[in-house]
Amino acid sequence: MLVFAGLGNPGAKYAENRHNVGFMAADAIARRHSFSPWSKKFQGLICEGMLGGEKIILIKPQTFMNLSGQSVGEALRFYKLAPSALTVFYDEIDLAEGKLRIKTGGGAGGHNGIRSIDGHVGNTYRRVRIGVGHPGVKEMVQHHVLGDFAKADREWLDPLLDAIADNAAMIVKGDESGFMNKAALAVQGKAGVEPEKPAQKQAPKQQSHVRQARPQQAPAKLPETGPMAAMLKKLFGKE
Repeated sequence: MLVFAGLGNPGAKYAENRHNVGFMAADAIARRHSFSPWSKKFQGLICEGMLGGEKIILIKPQTFMNLSGQSVGEALRFYKLAPSALTVFYDEIDLAEGKLRIKTGGGAGGHNGIRSIDGHVGNTYRRVRIGVGHPGVKEMVQHHVLGDFAKADREWLDPLLDAIADNAAMIVKGDESGFMNKAALAVQGKAGVEPEKPAQKQAPKQQSHVRQARPQQAPAKLPETGPMAAMLKKLFGKE
């Protein structure tokens, strides 16, 4: 059994916020794979289903973002699961719009929902970071994440959510790079999404296997005068 948690704030006024993209991802997975209806439990909404042959508990904490760890921690303790059984979907301002990255562990990066979960269960769980872009000014971050996605954003957001739902079983099977590749392909060329920069490979240093000849030393200069010169002339007949 695994737990997938989508983060957001409860209530209709927050439903389309960038901060709620974790809720959107959870909803997309539940719809695509015909999970059970949502019900109230663990201070959140949960539903159940199967992905990749594994039972999945989907949870959307209803504690508001800053207290997400209360709900997620309660679910893990109830099912006696380690943090490694948890995958969290959430918004990431340090990723450009439409980008998606997965990592395990690490810091909260200023995200209050992640900070709360870290405080309740530790940080050794998998994170699916969904890029919503940065407003460019620190003072505008709260307004940005608590603002709704623009209508134009749906051109990349809807395909990205579809890709998350379609390929969620790849996360279960541990194919994280494959999952990220599917997400990247889904938004490739969409308006507002920066193209992926190809990784630059450094050419391996070639080691020479040819032994280099040592520089030849000039022959020692023979003395032309003195006792040594006289002895050499006597021995070799040099005049």
